[in-house]
Amino acid sequence: MLLQQTLRSLSRAVGVGLHSGQRVELVMRPAPADTGIVFRRVDLPTPVEIPVSPLAVTDTRLASTLSQGNVKVHTVEHLMSACAGLCIDNLYVDVTAQEIPILDGSASAFVFLLQTAGLQQQDAPRRFVRVLEPIDVRMGEGAQEKWARLTPYDGYRLCFEIDFDHPAVDATGQHVSFDTATGTYARDIARARTFGFTSDVEKLRANGMALGGGMDNAIVLDDDKVLNTGGLRYDDEFVKHKILDAMGDLYLLGKPLLASYSAFRGGHALNNLLLRKLLATPAAWEIVTFDGAAPCPSAGTPSIHSNARHD
Repeated sequence: MLLQQTLRSLSRAVGVGLHSGQRVELVMRPAPADTGIVFRRVDLPTPVEIPVSPLAVTDTRLASTLSQGNVKVHTVEHLMSACAGLCIDNLYVDVTAQEIPILDGSASAFVFLLQTAGLQQQDAPRRFVRVLEPIDVRMGEGAQEKWARLTPYDGYRLCFEIDFDHPAVDATGQHVSFDTATGTYARDIARARTFGFTSDVEKLRANGMALGGGMDNAIVLDDDKVLNTGGLRYDDEFVKHKILDAMGDLYLLGKPLLASYSAFRGGHALNNLLLRKLLATPAAWEIVTFDGAAPCPSAGTPSIHSNARHD
């Protein structure tokens, strides 16, 4: 049986929020089987729990925000991406402010923290959402059109294409495909950093965003080039960060997907709309578990035809 996983021990980090600029302490704790991933605002007089769900997403401007009433946790996608890449099903995430720390702008620091804490299998089957029919969402028209799609697939694959009119971005790969059966998340995706343009900084900060951003936690571009001294970590780092974000956004479903995801000029808003449409179309998906000692999908997805069980 392919089993659920949590952490073996606690893991802690301190950083600042990318948009809020606030100092925040983060503690990731083991959680019982079938808990899911739950964010906890422990800075409040009475801690508030926010379980992940597409329906708990209330803001998708430059990040994914979860809410429970008036209580929010911003910028959850990088940590969620690391959890997806490492196949972590159950986790309590305690935070002392309203935003997850940005750390180095990628998911690699979260991968390190989670791996250092160690992973623990649990006595409960891992449940997958298998997509049975195509689901797609679109925004805009003509040159402004963007879309995202899920289609049936024997495994989990993500394909993304970006379209930025910028010399430094144009000089890199703008399309990438990542299959969890053949790629390695920590090596191929997790180190890709968020990016931003100096021309947008003043407007963002005037709107209370990007207050904690800088070249130590983002790729920064002026009108022609990357300003970071070390350059890029991947030749196609910009589009790989979009894959990283998509993995985190899609994992807000609360269960891993068996599907092929593709997107053109997509982002947090489209990813959330896609999940909401999937949930609203019961005939398009089912829950399955797997017999046998198959590995985590990030190291090779089990055949969904040979040993799947319907829940």
